Amino acid sequence: QVQLVESGGGLVQPGGSLRLSCAASGSIFGSYAMGWYRQVPGKQRDLVARITSPGRTNYADSVKGRFTISRDNAKNTVYLQMNSLKPEDTAVYYCNLRKDYIDYWGKGTLVTVSS
Repeated sequence: QVQLVESGGGLVQPGGSLRLSCAASGSIFGSYAMGWYRQVPGKQRDLVARITSPGRTNYADSVKGRFTISRDNAKNTVYLQMNSLKPEDTAVYYCNLRKDYIDYWGKGTLVTVSS
């Protein structure tokens, strides 16, 4: 079993920055991808950014140039540095770990961008 615990959400003004963290624990070994998704009420959960074990990344077009995903494999932790935040970035952000075609999810952390 895999457990994911997110932290770092909160309220920030437009143009501000936040850093999300997600620590994974449990039956983790070998190669796996980690990422961040976000969801607003009434809409589907969408990919924000993903990073593989070797460090390959991909981003949603809406966050390219503003968000940076990184990971510390020794700590089984993934980070999302969010800069130049916009009101439309407001959402619940979920950490994801994908291993052997199985998705594991954190409980989510709320990010609110508002003045």
